[in-house]
Amino acid sequence: MLGESQQSEQMFYYVRVEDIVPEDHLLRLIDRHIEFSFIREKVKHLYSHTGRPSVDPEVLIRMLLIGYLYGIISECRLCEEVKTHIGYRWFVGLSLEDKVPDHSTFSKNRHERFANGEVFQGIFDEIVRQCMEKGFVSGKHLTVDSTHIKANASFKSMEPIVVELKPKEYIAKVDKDNPVKDNKGEPWEPDSIR
Repeated sequence: MLGESQQSEQMFYYVRVEDIVPEDHLLRLIDRHIEFSFIREKVKHLYSHTGRPSVDPEVLIRMLLIGYLYGIISECRLCEEVKTHIGYRWFVGLSLEDKVPDHSTFSKNRHERFANGEVFQGIFDEIVRQCMEKGFVSGKHLTVDSTHIKANASFKSMEPIVVELKPKEYIAKVDKDNPVKDNKGEPWEPDSIR
């Protein structure tokens, strides 16, 4: 008899995202071995001590690192990828119910809060440096194989994921490809950091 999948959505799922991300996944290894806690202290002076809480700067940096590692230049696409990819959500620190920051929040922070000074670039460079120090990124190419199927394969058949840009080049390309527009759709330039 021909089987047919019944497409029905359950009201509740009892699952831990932690259990879904494979132990040998690149992002799990980075999370285990790379220190991100320095970020908040490094940017604390850029945030007001009053008002509503901002998006966690570590979330923004982790999202940018995903974009760098997987060649995602568009901030809109990066936000969509994090929204739909469970491993990315886990790495960024978002549960399945948490809302992914809007791409405009991401770009406004980059163009306003982090525009003056090298803080943003310094943080990103430090994380990439730690990744290179631990051997996760060589700057030349990155090879990942997380297949869980028995196969007649060898390391010689793996294809490298080439990280083509240096961190500064990547951020410059993100800036160029994601211009911030004002309410009228005109290009927007920040006046100064408040």
